[in-house]
Amino acid sequence: MMLDNQSGLGGKREEEGHWVAVSDLMAGLMMVFMLVSVVFMINVETERDKIRDVAILYDQLRTQLYRDLQEEFADDMPRWGAELDEDLAFRFNNSDVLFDRGEAELKPEFRAILNDFFPRYVRIITQPEYRDDILEVRIEGHTSSGWFGARNEDDAYIRNMDLSQERTRSTLAYVLGLNDVHRDKEWLKRHLTANGLSSAKVVRNASGDEVGERSRRVEFRVRTDAEGRIATILDKVQ
Repeated sequence: MMLDNQSGLGGKREEEGHWVAVSDLMAGLMMVFMLVSVVFMINVETERDKIRDVAILYDQLRTQLYRDLQEEFADDMPRWGAELDEDLAFRFNNSDVLFDRGEAELKPEFRAILNDFFPRYVRIITQPEYRDDILEVRIEGHTSSGWFGARNEDDAYIRNMDLSQERTRSTLAYVLGLNDVHRDKEWLKRHLTANGLSSAKVVRNASGDEVGERSRRVEFRVRTDAEGRIATILDKVQ
């Protein structure tokens, strides 16, 4: 009887020892999990701070570049029929001096404007505080939605797409050939693009009706590398 009791006690101790070892293991795993979670949260918070800092930096850059462009061209924009948005879109709205209806060749009036505008524009955006953070300088061509003789809306859209692309290419070729931007030509060839958008972004009045004259326009638009910097940070987090 004594042996049986001792044997039972020994088995109980082994069972208790087994559960103690398992509980110690579980506690250790829990601590490791908590440590990994804390490290992950710290990394996420750090990367979130980096994204915030990048967003703030590029917002400041955009604001300062807008001010520099506004100061440089404030007196010229009224006579050019141009305007500058805070999103860094420099817009030429006076369709009468841009191109003849349905044509892609620059009118002499628009060439004269570009002779004055573009070298000064390039001088500003290629300053050391801007040039390395600019991803793209887009020349955008926009049209109204109409096309005389088009079979339907789709046909008018395609014809206007061809026209807007031809116009932006002719604009790009002209400004790239200006002698006054020769020093920055290699930088421009890496950043300057021609983008015909047809009637995808027509201008509408307060009633929602399309304004044909204002829809036919050319824009110079600066895109910064903020999106790329933030995407790189996000890739490191994943």
